[in-house]
Amino acid sequence: MQIRIENTDQLDKAAEQFISYTEGQNIFAFYGSLGAGKTTIIKAICNNLGSIDTVTSPSFTLVNEYKTTNGDLLYHFDFFRIKTQEEVFDFGFEEYLVSGRKCFIEWPEKVESLLPEETVKVYIVVNPDLTRILEVSY
Repeated sequence: MQIRIENTDQLDKAAEQFISYTEGQNIFAFYGSLGAGKTTIIKAICNNLGSIDTVTSPSFTLVNEYKTTNGDLLYHFDFFRIKTQEEVFDFGFEEYLVSGRKCFIEWPEKVESLLPEETVKVYIVVNPDLTRILEVSY
């Protein structure tokens, strides 16, 4: 599936489409170059899922936890700064993956071998006109 985002005004609609298409899935790996909009898109998705917390990049903390209006939890990871996969074992990454809660992962290339088979892969393509295409695959 592809979702085209012409501008930031379309983020909510794109998030709704994403949530609808991936219903029942919990682990999402977001691939894209620096500045492609991974955090911005994850923020829109989390907000549409009812996050009551401010969604920000977990670049330095590696993981952020957001509560939703229905009391659920969402997990947001950013592995840009890790040097080795072993670093994610220190905070129990595998436990998050098997929690049954939604996990949104930026820079999943760094932990590729740890991701379960059912991970939904989201590739963000930035076009020359700065529009984005989300290519979503199971």
